[in-house]
Amino acid sequence: MKIIPLLRCNDLKEAIAFYTNVLDFTLKYPEEADNEWVIELINNDAEILLASRDGTPRIAICVIVDNVDAIFRKYVGRGLVVPNNPNSPVHNSPIDQTWGMREFYVNDPSGNTLRFATQLTE
Repeated sequence: MKIIPLLRCNDLKEAIAFYTNVLDFTLKYPEEADNEWVIELINNDAEILLASRDGTPRIAICVIVDNVDAIFRKYVGRGLVVPNNPNSPVHNSPIDQTWGMREFYVNDPSGNTLRFATQLTE
């Protein structure tokens, strides 16, 4: 079984640019880049769907990666905006969580959250 999350986006073109230019995803079907409703993106074995619908609930996705710090540096280098929010340090840089994961969170332009995480070694 494979689960593919569907993210609701206020502006599909803006979301495609964010996911492909900053977060390493590519269009699964480049010929459908002008689709106005749903776009499929891939990054190795990971897949997500972006859907054009405003006013819907947002979701969070946990993305397990090998090296969360390296991924964070790469995304910041590509223009990921770090909000410098003292109330949410996990949006500012990777931090060690009490549940054994090192994580940072990214909000996409539509308010969906991706939690990038690496298991801490014991």
